[in-house]
Amino acid sequence: MAHITVQTDVPLDEPVLVEGLPGVGLVGKIATDHVVDQLSMTYYASVTCEGLPRIAVYGESGREVRPPVRLYADAEHDLVALQSDVPISRTAAGDFASCLTGWLADHDALPLYLSGLPVEEQDVAGVPSLYGIATGTAGDLLDEYDVATPTEMGVVGGPTGALLNHAAESDLDAVGLVVESDPRFPDPAAARKLIVDGINPLAGIDVTTDDLVERAEEISEQKAELAKRMHEAEEKESSQAQPLRMFQ
Repeated sequence: MAHITVQTDVPLDEPVLVEGLPGVGLVGKIATDHVVDQLSMTYYASVTCEGLPRIAVYGESGREVRPPVRLYADAEHDLVALQSDVPISRTAAGDFASCLTGWLADHDALPLYLSGLPVEEQDVAGVPSLYGIATGTAGDLLDEYDVATPTEMGVVGGPTGALLNHAAESDLDAVGLVVESDPRFPDPAAARKLIVDGINPLAGIDVTTDDLVERAEEISEQKAELAKRMHEAEEKESSQAQPLRMFQ
């Protein structure tokens, strides 16, 4: 059974949710972690569902124990962030998507689902491209902020794909942001692209990314082990976008 348990009361009114599940290049996680840190967001709720590992997470210079999947909130910006320190398994993805989508519907929230599109090494040296997909009427929002449409057919897999699929089946508004990223290593540059051209305008915030760029090497080192586990995981266990030709 999945449920979301509020830990701290934060007033929210039709919030935007930024999803930070680990995936290709850890782009969603790096971007979401950065937003949470920059806005000093409040630990809002724990997320529990069948299939999630029963582990305890603790932070630097502190004793408090928290679950591996959590929601953070910021009343001023009417923003919620999903932070996860573990991959969501294939077996748990459906239950997880149902739980989170139910909460989003109850709170009239607009989710921004984040995914990396693996590209070859020679392609990631420049500025990564960002594409937007949507369910319901959220495509109008992408048009308003000039987020590019995909240049080829593709699929989004893993738990992020399950979330988008659940939103589509439920006829709920949801945005999917897909950014080109390095499939082997943490990619702060791709995460920066997500924030600057996707999360900031769509969520109506102004999170700076100078620190993200300056600390790119440090961030890559910190996330290297998680990136390795994600790379070694089965394809469907990792949130990622893929060209449709990969499945034909």
